Amino acid sequence: MNESHHGSCLCGEIRYEISAKLKALTHCHCRRCQKAHGAAFATYASVPAASLKISANGNVLRLYESETGVKRQFCGACGSSLFWSDPHGAFPDWISVAVATLDTDFTPHKQQHSYRETSFEWLVLSDCVEPTLLEKP
Repeated sequence: MNESHHGSCLCGEIRYEISAKLKALTHCHCRRCQKAHGAAFATYASVPAASLKISANGNVLRLYESETGVKRQFCGACGSSLFWSDPHGAFPDWISVAVATLDTDFTPHKQQHSYRETSFEWLVLSDCVEPTLLEKP
């Protein structure tokens, strides 16, 4: 069964459509995601990059590439963090979508927390699954 989802940034200058099932819902607690989102963690779901179609008004879709080659895309008008990908990682043909930017309903069947060792001490992770392979031992 093909799923379809759509979403947008805060100001609506960037819209996107996904023609695939959202997978690997992850709440990432790494310092980079915390900084990029200005939050305790960032929640992403992954899709094949070919299933994501982005439409933007003008040049508002901005790209930040870290020293490790991870690419983060965000809206230059409102600052919304939208996508990240790692062309040198284990899944180079996939892109992760910030779940809070979805405009369609999405209920994940499974979810995981990654990099819990860098989560804030005041954050209580009561519903979390056991550590994943994404975490350091």
